[in-house]
This record gives sequence, C-alpha cells and structure tokens, in this order.
Amino acid sequence: MANRTRDIPIHFFVTAEEKKMIRKKMILSRTANMGAYLRKMAIDGIIVNTDTTYLEKQFYEMHKIGVNVNQLARLANSTGAVTPEEIKELKGMIKEIWHILRSSASNLQ
Repeated sequence: MANRTRDIPIHFFVTAEEKKMIRKKMILSRTANMGAYLRKMAIDGIIVNTDTTYLEKQFYEMHKIGVNVNQLARLANSTGAVTPEEIKELKGMIKEIWHILRSSASNLQ
C-alpha cells in the first residue's frame, strides 16, 4: 500500500437505489472496476461506447472463409495439384474477403 500512485481517498455515501443505478451504468460502460468507473466519470463526465457488432459479424464471416482457404491449401499440399474449379472457388473467396474489408472501411467513415 505504500507504493500507491493514488494515495488520497475520497469517500461518499449513496442510497441502495443510487448504488444499483451506478452499478448498472458501470456494467453498460464495460468497466469492471468501480473505482476506475467513478474516477472516469468524475474527471471526464462521460464514457463513450462504440457499437462494434458489425465488425463481429464480419470477423465471423472472414473466419469461415479462412477455414475454407485452409482446407483448399491442405488439399493442394497433400495432392500436389489443384483443379481449375478449386482455383476459381479460392478466387471467389478472396473477392468476398475484399468485399467484406471494403464494406468495413466504409462503415468506419
């Protein structure tokens, strides 16, 4: 405790209902530490959350494509040959990845 960077305590009282409200807002802000949340709110007054659900969907789709690409690469390495249909399929997957990346970049702007 002697090596604390924050060595000045601040204490205040709240009702049970106020504590529930603070805890709800803390959870919504994705902050796990009550002290960190209260410090942030006292100093800055706001906490901004960004909706990244569209990125999660894109990540999932790209992961599925990556699995397919890995399966084709494994087949090519084991047989030493890839059919024209498999190359066409791979090119289609790469186009789909670029489409996802471009739409992701346009969502950020």
